[in-house]
Formats: sequence, C-alpha cells, structure tokens
Amino acid sequence: MLARSLVKTEHSPTTSDDGSVEFDANELLARVEAVIDSIVSKTKQPIATVAMCAFWHSLVGVDDRGKPTTPVLTWADTRSREFSGELKERFDEREVHQRTGAHFHSSFWPAKLLWLRHERPDIWNKTERWLSFGDFVAKRLFGESITSISMASATGVFDQRKLKWDSELLRYLKVKRVSLPRVASDGETFRLTRKFARRWPYLAHAKWFPAIGDGAADHIGSCGVVKNTASLMVGTSAAMRVVLDKVSRNIPEGLWCYHIDSKRVIVGGALSDGGNLYALIKKRFGLKGNIEPEISKRETRDGLVVIPFFHGERSTGYDENARGAVIGMTAEHDGFDVLRAAMEGVAFRLADIYERLSAVTEIQTIVTSGGALKASSTWTQIIADTLGSDLAVSDADESSLRGAALLALETTGKM
Repeated sequence: MLARSLVKTEHSPTTSDDGSVEFDANELLARVEAVIDSIVSKTKQPIATVAMCAFWHSLVGVDDRGKPTTPVLTWADTRSREFSGELKERFDEREVHQRTGAHFHSSFWPAKLLWLRHERPDIWNKTERWLSFGDFVAKRLFGESITSISMASATGVFDQRKLKWDSELLRYLKVKRVSLPRVASDGETFRLTRKFARRWPYLAHAKWFPAIGDGAADHIGSCGVVKNTASLMVGTSAAMRVVLDKVSRNIPEGLWCYHIDSKRVIVGGALSDGGNLYALIKKRFGLKGNIEPEISKRETRDGLVVIPFFHGERSTGYDENARGAVIGMTAEHDGFDVLRAAMEGVAFRLADIYERLSAVTEIQTIVTSGGALKASSTWTQIIADTLGSDLAVSDADESSLRGAALLALETTGKM
C-alpha cells in the first residue's frame, strides 16, 4: 500500500563563520525515526514497500560500532575549500570530471576527505566507514552499510560509466574500498533489524529501497522520466536538470552528471543561491510581510546588478573564492530593488545552465518546482523571460517524496 499521511519536522543545520554547515548525526536520525513513528501511528494495516530520498553530497563518518565520528557535513560546508586546489594540482580535473561527473569542489567528498585526513587526524583514525546520511540511516535500520547507485554517484568518488568507486581517487585519498558502503543493485531491497521491526510492527515485513538522491527524486516527482523535459527547482538553493538514457560522451563543462539507477542518468547544474538569498535580502533590508505585490510592480533599475554568489558558487564555475556582490547601488535604490535584481541574477545563472544543457539534448518543456517559486509568481515569470521559454508549474506538493515513490512503483512493476 502507499501510505498517504504526510508528516514533517523542521530542522536546520548548525553554521559558523569558518564555513561549517552541519547536522548532529544522531539528532537528525532521531528526527527520521520520530517521523516514522508518526506515520506508523496513523497506519491501519501493514506497509509493503518503503521508498526514501536523502540530500545528495552529505558525508558522515562512523566507527566500527556504527557510531558517528563526525557530524553530517552538507554540500554547503566549505571548510575543505582549500583542498580543492590540491586536487586540481594533482589531477587533470577535466578527465576526472568526465569520469566521476563532478568537479573538484568542497561540496563533494574528495575535498572533504582530504580536509578530514589532514586537519582532523583523530577523527580520521577512528573512522571505519564513510557514508552519506541516507547510508547512515540504512546502517541503523537495516544493519548494513549499503548505498544506492544514485546516492553513490553524487559523491565525486564514483565512476559513472563503470558504476563503482573510483580507484584512482581512492588511492590518493588513502581511503580503502571496504571503508565505503556496498553499492546496491537496481531493485535490491532490505528489511528492518529485529529491534526496529519490534518498534514498527506494520513495517516488520516491508521491503525498503535504499535512499535515492533528492535531486533525482525531485526531477521524477515534478516531471517524470520524460525525454526533452527539464526540471527547474528553486528552493533553498536552485537547480536545473534533464534525464538521459546513458552518460553522454562528453559531460558539459560546469555541469554535473549523476545516476538515477544503473541505466538512466541525470545531468544538470546546481546553484548555491536560491530561496536562501531571497530570505537573506529580506532580512537585511527589513522587508516584512507579503512583499510579492511590491516586487511584481518593480522594473529593473538601470545599473543595479546582484551577483548571486553569497553562499558560494557551484555550477557553472565551481570557484571556491566566488563572492556575492551588489553592484551599482545608489541612494535611490531600496531593498525591493536589490531583491528584484537578486532574483534576476539567479535567473541569469539558471540561463547559463540551460544553455549548456541544450547542447546535450533538445529541451522542449521546462517544469518548475520548489517552495521559492511556488511562493513567487513574479520570480517564475522573471526566469521564464530570461530563459525565453514558457514554464509549466508542477502541482506536486512534495515532488521529492513523490519521485522516490514513483521510482519504487516503477521498479516493483506497479506503475
């Protein structure tokens, strides 16, 4: 059966001036368990199948007992940014990008692992395995260190064509293959340990799929797995993606390539600034209440430009030193002008991704999702005007959850 109850729990990462953006692993896991408790309490009959998605690029170390040795480091944690330079000096980044689908950047595992080995040797020495947060959940619930092809493919240490951990990078990082989770095959499912089966009787015999990446799930949930269709998401961050039947011969510079499953891949670009920049400018300029009517009336002010790298840069330049800027601001400009210019700045960054994606496949339809766009029809129109394309708005309330469920239904032959 498909459980139809929706339960949410809000949780924000801990941040600091040194660039850390992290979650306490045990606290985050407890929240996952609490959500499952809530869902099960509303259930009247056994659940047959469970699908999951989790945020891509996270990293958490565990010891030989499965206890976390690190917090959950997110893609936004930039403390390892200096080690991106070391990787670029040691390797041909273009070659590695074509192999792993990822550029050298602090959002991926290679820089983070180097940073931990050099700057946190105590943690490094007591860590038995390196996992994504979704893998950490699997380790606790199933008692196995496993990951999905989708989750592994977004780490930056996974060969997209061979579908296995990248040997050359692992040698340089001094990470043994056994220190990484086993990559589950398509359709492989797992069962709860006895402890959790007793806690959740209605899930005792359920088949659990390992978590897929949130970006892949969002794409499937908003527009399915349809050729010539791009998904455009603006939530906290922003991204644009297309699905291909296989890894392209040449992955476009500045874009990434990850897997949905062993056959299909998702290619796109991700921005570090999206709804978080909108919220930042509102707060800094004291813009309160419903500001959408005022923003919709504003026109672009000549000379005012916002460079949207306030939370760093990922696609398309992956410059660790990129910084946001407000250029051309005069005494005549106010917070609404700056916010409007920031929304346009994000739109131009998405247009760069769109142009590069168009070199890989013809894009006939663009479907939007994400809370930031649902809250602002003005921003949706700004992006449509910048791309020179109509946008179809997804009606899915939780596109990532919907996408994970749809993929599971397809895999089990029920769709």
